[in-house]
Amino acid sequence: MRPPDFDLRSGSLVERALFNNRLLVVLLCALVTALLGWQATRLQLNASFEKTIPAHHPYIHNFLQYQDDLSGLGNAVRVAVANPKGSIYDAKFLDALRRMSDEVFLIPGVARVQMKSLWTPSTRWTGVTEEGLEGGTVIPEGYDGSPQSLEQLRANVARSGEIGQLVALDDRSSVIYVPLLAKDPQGRPLDYGALAGRLEDLRIKYEREGLGVHITGFTKVVGELIDGVREVLMFFAVAVAIAAVAVFWFTRCIRSTLLVVTASLVAVVWQLGLLPLLGYALDPYSILVPFLVFAIGMSHGAQKMNGIMQDIGRGCPKLVAARFTFRRLFLAGLTALLADAVGFAVLLVIDVQAIRELAIAASIGVGVLIVTNLILLPILLSYTGVSAAAARRSLRSEAAEQKLPLWRWLDRFTQRRWAVGAVVTGLLLASAAGMVSQHLAIGDLDPGAPELRADSRYNRDVAFLNGAYGASSDVLAVMVKTPDGQCSQYDTLNKVDTLEWQLRQLDGVESTSTLALLNRRVLAGLNEGNPKWYEFLPNQDMLNTVTARAPRGLYNEACSMLTLYVYLRDHKADTLTRVVDHVEAFAKVNDTADTKFLLAAGSAGIEAATNIVVKDAWRTMLLLVYGAVVVLSLVTFRSWRAVLVAVLPLMLTSVLAEALMVALGMGVKVATLPVIALGVGIGVDYALYILSVTLAQLREGKSLSESYYRALLFTGKVVLLTGVTLAIGVITWVASPIKFQADMGLLLAFMFLWNMLGAMVLIPALSHLLLKPPTDPAGTPCAMSAGQAAQMLQQ
Repeated sequence: MRPPDFDLRSGSLVERALFNNRLLVVLLCALVTALLGWQATRLQLNASFEKTIPAHHPYIHNFLQYQDDLSGLGNAVRVAVANPKGSIYDAKFLDALRRMSDEVFLIPGVARVQMKSLWTPSTRWTGVTEEGLEGGTVIPEGYDGSPQSLEQLRANVARSGEIGQLVALDDRSSVIYVPLLAKDPQGRPLDYGALAGRLEDLRIKYEREGLGVHITGFTKVVGELIDGVREVLMFFAVAVAIAAVAVFWFTRCIRSTLLVVTASLVAVVWQLGLLPLLGYALDPYSILVPFLVFAIGMSHGAQKMNGIMQDIGRGCPKLVAARFTFRRLFLAGLTALLADAVGFAVLLVIDVQAIRELAIAASIGVGVLIVTNLILLPILLSYTGVSAAAARRSLRSEAAEQKLPLWRWLDRFTQRRWAVGAVVTGLLLASAAGMVSQHLAIGDLDPGAPELRADSRYNRDVAFLNGAYGASSDVLAVMVKTPDGQCSQYDTLNKVDTLEWQLRQLDGVESTSTLALLNRRVLAGLNEGNPKWYEFLPNQDMLNTVTARAPRGLYNEACSMLTLYVYLRDHKADTLTRVVDHVEAFAKVNDTADTKFLLAAGSAGIEAATNIVVKDAWRTMLLLVYGAVVVLSLVTFRSWRAVLVAVLPLMLTSVLAEALMVALGMGVKVATLPVIALGVGIGVDYALYILSVTLAQLREGKSLSESYYRALLFTGKVVLLTGVTLAIGVITWVASPIKFQADMGLLLAFMFLWNMLGAMVLIPALSHLLLKPPTDPAGTPCAMSAGQAAQMLQQ
């Protein structure tokens, strides 16, 4: 139904093309939804170690270049098998360790040549005997489990240097070290979920035999995150239910509530369906993106639904109401969504594939919202409208809201005294938060996996290994490049020895291992263990002799590279920074044309490179996000003053969020880096909707107070509704077993609420100080008196 005087040819070209072909638009969207819904069933949940590291950083370039010469210093799993009833020198325990080592060896994706345990041939001992320098496999030849074999094994372990590495300090457990390949034997990316499941099956099997099994490594972190996805989906369902209940409470209209929720869920379906179509999987670290897409969709959808309901309440037919709402809010909504999409796309500048895929997933999700929530939803509402009761209630509630104390209180911020007070308060908060945010660390702040709870199985396993082996599994390796055949030269080893000694003095370094240290130990051993001989002597023949019998992990086959292993207490950002800075300073002074000290390999070396990339990208990313928001806001409002009014509250939220991260003990890392950028994208929606209505009213000649009051009545209550609703939805995440999700729930709840508060308090205050009323007010579009509206509703 439309009034006889409504011209279907009115409105923009886009409006006419869409609303004059409504049925075609609905049918096309239904077809796309069916196709992409089928594609979404093919979406895989997986992660990749290679995607979480900055592939183009010099450290990673060095690691990848010499990876074949390194002994499994990339992605690896450590399986510690403990004997609760005694030491490892027990025939029954050693038989179980052998069987488990064999089973792990056969798991697809294991780098079998580099795998190491007491039972692998690569585990050897070197020692001084009456006949000179000798060595052999740790498991004695002819081992039969007899007391004599066990004593020989004990002696071999003592001479192997593996105490604290493969054997616990208390001799009660032994590690199976399992380096992993990037691809399985069929050439497919390694399925971390399946691999974690195989390891967990082995854990269960051998724990039934009375052993203790503790597993650490990236694979198990991903495994626990994937296991937690089921609960993540439950929390997502709770958030959807809360949003639906809140919208229904606001409208008391089932049909419009279902349409708003459905349109937002259709956007999620489109996003999830496009990912496998483009060759992407869903990463555990980006599992929050579908909810963010839903949240943004609910925000825009509620605005459209509210505008249509108000116009119907004033007497406009549902088609006309939908078109008028489309005209008023499409540009603001499009600008907000484009700002979201560009803001997320800015994350592509970060040289970490996991973040880039998150950026692509988020940008895709926001892009489809332009169709589902800015176009499809108004068209569907133009067919269904809202119930007459909801429309009448809208009229009554608007009249009641004229006297609402909250609206009157917010309207005070259009007055100079209140506006100045709000801005000064904002400046004080920004200053205080800015000082706190200076303490925002880059990288992990806790041992183990901060993404998981401290009492999770994984972090308990990490604590066991750290305690039993006297050091964490965090290893940073320095590669010392030399000409072929010259890795044992005295000048080179002397520099390595010097750096090694210096590193052992640093806080956070537990121990080191190099060819130079082996030479010291062998020289002392050849002289009856006399500590006076624990020295690094300039005897090239001796160095060559020791090198010939040294484990290949200390140098490569061509004797062109040495490896300096640095075993760290943890992988906290401060520890990594301290070690990396020292090595770089040493290399700057000691590098020559023939000898170069290169960073970095090992789990800690890779994480150090990641921290550096994240630190460099952090501020750049925020500048680009805000640059995109500023440009799009300027295109929309054509006023630098209006841009400042829209952006300054968002900047305050960003600074406060950084301070909150410090309070929560969260560092900036791959998992947390995108969150504030996502928060900026969500927050700009609130600002643009309120400001666009305020500016439109100002252009009609109304005062700032009246203009802002109209914006509150038209969009403010929906901003309040969505902000509070979404905050309640995500705050439930604090109960998640995944600490990463719990932290994100707190951070997102804060950003939802503070962006809402900033939009409703700072926008009128800044508008009073910055905006000037236009000199040429425009007229208003269709409106009816209350009597006309009531009469039309009765027809």
